Amino acid sequence: MPKKKTEEIDEIAIRFTGDSGDGMQLTGTKFTESTALAGNDLATLPDYPAEIRAPAGTLAGVSGFQIHFSSKDISTPADQPDVLIAFNPAALRANIDDIRPGGMVIINSDAFNEKSLARAGYSDDPLPQLRDRVNLVEIPLTRLNREALKDLSLSQRDADRSKNFFALGIMYWLYHRPMEPTLRWLESRFKGDVLEANKRVLHAGHAFAETTELFPVSYIVPQAKIEPGIYRNITGNAALAWGIVAAGIQFDCPVFLGAYPITPASDILHEVARYRHFGVKTFQAEDEIAAISAAIGASFAGMLGVTTTSGPGFVLKQEALGLAVMTELPLVVVDVQRGGPSTGMPTKIEQADLLLALHGRNSESPVAVLAPATPGDCFLTVLEAFELAVKFMTPVVILSDGYLANSSEPWRIPEISTLPRGAVNFHSETEGFQPYIRDPETLARPWAVPGTPGLEHRIGGLAKADLSGNVSYDPKNNELMIRLRAEKIARMVSDIPPLEINGADRSDLLVVGWGSTYGAIHAAVEEAQAAGLDVSSIHLRHLNPFPSNLGEILKRFDRILVPELNLGQLTSLLRSRFLVPAEAMTKVQGQPFQVSEILDRIRVKLREEP
Repeated sequence: MPKKKTEEIDEIAIRFTGDSGDGMQLTGTKFTESTALAGNDLATLPDYPAEIRAPAGTLAGVSGFQIHFSSKDISTPADQPDVLIAFNPAALRANIDDIRPGGMVIINSDAFNEKSLARAGYSDDPLPQLRDRVNLVEIPLTRLNREALKDLSLSQRDADRSKNFFALGIMYWLYHRPMEPTLRWLESRFKGDVLEANKRVLHAGHAFAETTELFPVSYIVPQAKIEPGIYRNITGNAALAWGIVAAGIQFDCPVFLGAYPITPASDILHEVARYRHFGVKTFQAEDEIAAISAAIGASFAGMLGVTTTSGPGFVLKQEALGLAVMTELPLVVVDVQRGGPSTGMPTKIEQADLLLALHGRNSESPVAVLAPATPGDCFLTVLEAFELAVKFMTPVVILSDGYLANSSEPWRIPEISTLPRGAVNFHSETEGFQPYIRDPETLARPWAVPGTPGLEHRIGGLAKADLSGNVSYDPKNNELMIRLRAEKIARMVSDIPPLEINGADRSDLLVVGWGSTYGAIHAAVEEAQAAGLDVSSIHLRHLNPFPSNLGEILKRFDRILVPELNLGQLTSLLRSRFLVPAEAMTKVQGQPFQVSEILDRIRVKLREEP
């Protein structure tokens, strides 16, 4: 047969969708790994149901994985997929409105029967109308998959589990992705007929795409021009886990992670547990309170204490976090935020725990708060959190979220020599020792490890007397200690780098973001600037204390827009603290901002009178 045409394109966004048992997350992950090895820049967005197994073929059970890859620098998984792979009618119905006009939709035509259509909520066959809207490619994936495996001793049910890899083989051919990494992974994971089945259908899908007339063209996305170095694909949770492990090495101090499983933070505990040979200790506690209490105890005993959780668990940890504030021990608390309130939407995206992190405890109980901007940034954020916690002897909260946790990007593995090396200095001098004597620069109290002769001291949650740490109910002493703890957090500003502005120092509009909104804000502002719009942006990693130049920057702008995945928590802080006309752009739909949403609001704001 004549050789098919190939076209070179700059970028493409693909969304794999199907039932939660169809292996969409695995399919997307394997495609992502091959894409990273092909040298493209990429961003992903896994989106899966909270139910362990919703009824098959229903909208509630639809799982999706979107990947955007390019020959250029990109920062989001794209607003709209160019290609949608739908394994059943429910997957089609849940995602069809998102497809780019004129995009490609690949369906498993075997799944589009009367029963499945009804289960997905279709009263009529949607395919005739769909053929006029998109490039519809109908492939009998189930039958082709079964045909490829008919001579293996697998049940029909087990054979059908491989059809996601048939589709993966199709996409590998269509976009010139290497199959070898996936084949190596299969050989390391399976054996016997299961291994043979997955390898066979991966090759069969690739061969089908190459020979069928359904795909007259394949596409090449050239390698991205990125900074030289060794890269790997990384998720935010993996980066947080590796940062925790790295902290033990960089601070030359053992790490203790106390955690209770909770979506979407559980993967951090799982990943850290794999690296016990680096001296890190993991403890899966019976509940959230026990997890943080154990981490506080480990810190008291001279380890780097850390606990991980999500919003509902973070609420339960607040009393113990107040104990860490009172005892002034170094502790890192990671909150991987999710949709709420209450149990909420465990697998969906939100960043609405900012005020909880700042003010969720009784009385005046200040902690430092950091928020990573990208999956890769999670690694350095953990190291910085430990650095601040140890230097200032105080708890530090990291606010990640479900988007950063599960999405991935190419991450340049840093040189060890470039990583911060923290100093852990346990107090050893007995002469003149008092447990709450303070460093004149940081106001940190001594870290006196229990069992050290001559350094015995009282510790607990009752109010502390200045210097001695004895229980005190003296009114003036109480105010002194509260103000000292607040001042200690405020003095961290000297260790925080000043903000840098993306764009002009003065413009018609400043867009302010924090946490995972970075990608969408950055892309929208860059697009607006390219169109000649007078707009700048800043992004906050440090939310308590704020960078020293934040107020001065805000005062330069008459219009300030703050996109955040809550109802305006950072906006209210900026307005009350700096008395500036910040306007919230809010979204609480369990999904990240689209670039177009922010770009449209920028255009609207610039048309308004200041």
